[in-house]
Amino acid sequence: MSKILKLIGREKELFQDDIKKYDKELREIIEQSSFLVLGAAGSIGQSVTKEIFKRNPKKLHVVDISENNMVELVRDIRSSYGYIDGDFQTFALDIGSLEYDALIKADGKFDYVLNLSALKHVRSEKDPFTLMRMIDTNIFNTDKTIEQSIKKNTKKYFCVSTDKAANPVNMMGASKRIMEMFVMRKSLDMKVSMARFANVAFSDGSLLHGFNQRIQKNQPIVAPNDVKRYFVTPQESGELCLMSCIFGENRDIFFPKLSESLHLISFADIAIKYLVDLGYEPFLCKSEDEARELVKTLPAEGKWPCLFTSSDTTGEKDFEEFFTDNEVLNMDRFENLGIIKNEANFDEKNLNSFEKTIKTFKQDLSWSKEEIVKEFFKMIPDFGHKETGKYLDGKM
Repeated sequence: MSKILKLIGREKELFQDDIKKYDKELREIIEQSSFLVLGAAGSIGQSVTKEIFKRNPKKLHVVDISENNMVELVRDIRSSYGYIDGDFQTFALDIGSLEYDALIKADGKFDYVLNLSALKHVRSEKDPFTLMRMIDTNIFNTDKTIEQSIKKNTKKYFCVSTDKAANPVNMMGASKRIMEMFVMRKSLDMKVSMARFANVAFSDGSLLHGFNQRIQKNQPIVAPNDVKRYFVTPQESGELCLMSCIFGENRDIFFPKLSESLHLISFADIAIKYLVDLGYEPFLCKSEDEARELVKTLPAEGKWPCLFTSSDTTGEKDFEEFFTDNEVLNMDRFENLGIIKNEANFDEKNLNSFEKTIKTFKQDLSWSKEEIVKEFFKMIPDFGHKETGKYLDGKM
């Protein structure tokens, strides 16, 4: 059993039965196909890229804005799997850039395009400027790259949504819900599928990834004790995306079935398991000051200072869900993968209005968070957004 599985309280990999059953078919399709992976050097992007690479694709081109993460992806692939007969290339490009458009114009011939790029943090919605970048990345870059795929006769387009798009309470989840609406419009012109899934354990920038950083930097461990989440491993995130991309029918959204093997666990509980696994006894502190002070002495005694508090920041959802009551599900096709079956439901007038308003904001170089929130409510009338005035950047 992998260390990550142990820390998130599971004994077996979630999709191993489905992957085993379909592996021959997956391999045959991938060996004959060409792939473009966008956002390939993020945690999910790297996992998806490795799942494709190890099945020997005819062509695999990967794009990511992070040059450093791309270097690590290539080192990881070469160290784990070596080489393939097919054409494997990496491009350190911003999907929203002219250089990226030139790349697609020069080639752009792919059977499958997978878009894993996203601004995924709730903390990215605290100011209007980063929030606008979230809208660009999560909504308009997706719309643009689908349009490019249509023009290049791509067979299938896949993109990642989020569990937070089901009854969203934060701007990040709402941006992905709006993205789904734009994708539905494009589904009339090409085959698309998506995935909603849980937190990816120890993914870049996540709280669990932060535990590693805190230990390396000899700093206290901080976590909410009242927030429970579902977790998938990085490999499972790659498998879920690949299964949706290859086997999803038009407009399908795949998600992990909730079962005994996928259960809720709090961040504080994972922190305790994590420290015990490293040989430390968690020491509960009452304040940030106490935690910062005690980290100078306690680790030498085999103890690690922890601060576990209740969550009071904007955008935190009390519970997680992958689908809403009015969505149609297929729970029979796969062992541990559920599918949301969608009609092409979208409001053309609303989409055009949203696009036009955001474009005007950008042309004027002037907009407020309140103005953007107002546009989100027009798109999602029952949007559960609540502003507490407190954000994660204001905490340790």
